[in-house]
Amino acid sequence: MALLEVSNLTKRFGGLIALNNVSFKIEKGAIVGLIGPNGSGKTTLFNVVTGFYHPVHGKILVDGRDITGISPPRACHLGIGRTFQIVKPFASMSVRENVLTAATFSRRWHGHNLDEVCRDVLQKVKIEKLADSFIAGLPIQVRKRLELARALATNPILLLLDEVLAGLNPKEVDDALAIIREIAQTGVTIIMVEHVMRAIMAISERVMVLHHGQLIADGTAREVSQSKEVAEAYLGARLPNASG
Repeated sequence: MALLEVSNLTKRFGGLIALNNVSFKIEKGAIVGLIGPNGSGKTTLFNVVTGFYHPVHGKILVDGRDITGISPPRACHLGIGRTFQIVKPFASMSVRENVLTAATFSRRWHGHNLDEVCRDVLQKVKIEKLADSFIAGLPIQVRKRLELARALATNPILLLLDEVLAGLNPKEVDDALAIIREIAQTGVTIIMVEHVMRAIMAISERVMVLHHGQLIADGTAREVSQSKEVAEAYLGARLPNASG
């Protein structure tokens, strides 16, 4: 059974169709890349799945449960975690306190010691030495890791990553990809929205492409990189192939 099943999902903002009958299934434990030009509907899709927006049509199932129109807190409690394009940690809190807040909010750690949960999460994203640091002055790499840590602290079964690699240099991108692979190996299903094409093509078992709210391609990284329709959607730019 698919962990995430989206059927005929449609979202409008006035006369603008942000998502147009989008349908797909994602199996448990997969790493799926979600790409497309700016304004193609990628973040809107994340917002609909996590309940920030309600669709005008369609259905969303997570682990067989219909979550269409769910509230964001309920989505979190059911195991849907996400990051945001613009990281906004609690500036008055330390790194550890930010993660502890997320773990407490999720309600998914019954019977666990939350201090131990926070320590484990910070170790997974490799910023445990900065646990007592406050946000001011932390570089973008650490802020991105903290954003990932806060999402992991909700104990997700489905993790939606919205541009967690943006602003990182090539070495930092490679380090982040290694962390994401380790997370996936624990059984968490991951969907990544990203504009760093080299990274998406390297890590994704499957790539989906949105354009003007429609799903125009869905296949392996190599298949998508060779798609004429995808290349045209990117204004004639050639996408890196699966080995690039």
